[in-house]
Amino acid sequence: MPAARESLLDAAYSALARRPWSTVRMVDVAAAAGVSRQTLYNEFGSKEGLARALVRREADGFLAGVERALTAHSDARDRLVAVAEWTASEARGNALVRAVLTGCWSPWLPSPTLSAVPSTSAVPAQRRADGPLPSPGDLVATVRDRAVAVLSGPGAPQPDTAGLARSCELVIRVALSCVTAPPGEGGVADLVRTTMRSQLTA
Repeated sequence: MPAARESLLDAAYSALARRPWSTVRMVDVAAAAGVSRQTLYNEFGSKEGLARALVRREADGFLAGVERALTAHSDARDRLVAVAEWTASEARGNALVRAVLTGCWSPWLPSPTLSAVPSTSAVPAQRRADGPLPSPGDLVATVRDRAVAVLSGPGAPQPDTAGLARSCELVIRVALSCVTAPPGEGGVADLVRTTMRSQLTA
């Protein structure tokens, strides 16, 4: 029931804007989504399952944005600048993405364990959510590896792959520093361009 699942996740995300996760009630999430409480439990199994699914969805949405940023330009530097700007912007606007990227979970948010939990769910999306959730280090590695794959793909100049991986990771870590300490004039783009100067071949 993908439509109901998305509606329930949307309702849970909206509830977080109004109250701490500890006070969010399953019955209220179901009512806001326009489905029965039983449907909610069928999809997620428990409030913990709902929290895991919500974190998984927001992390996946962040990574989908990274993919879009990596294909938005033809120049390697512009692609990495776009990834850095997306990272900082999404973390500023989405508290769950910020928590996943930084590992800093406020008491307001759900904070599911990152390790996998036993799953008996018949719902494939929930079995995936019950698997390991990404740590900040996992996300850095995933974004780095996706950037390297795009920047060294067919038709691209063939740089030293190890050097490219270091450059990509450095850009991501600069972007994360901008999440916790927003930059001044020039913003993320100027910092990233300065960092990349002489690191990548155009």
